[in-house]
Amino acid sequence: MALIVFILETLKHNNAQFIIATHSPIVMGIPGASLYEIRETEMERVEYRDTEHYRIIKTFLDNPEAYLRHLE
Repeated sequence: MALIVFILETLKHNNAQFIIATHSPIVMGIPGASLYEIRETEMERVEYRDTEHYRIIKTFLDNPEAYLRHLE
């Protein structure tokens, strides 16, 4: 969260941009972010809720038992 605050404050007060490589759906959720997924053969701009990492985390949070049952 501190990183997000830093980024938003920097963008407010400076002519700046950030290029961030992350798997974090929280960091990807920064308002106004342009998101790109790099795949084997291409790089494509995607919407936040269409990112693979968002879908994985959402699926897990909606039904953690479906993932955790594999640990038994």
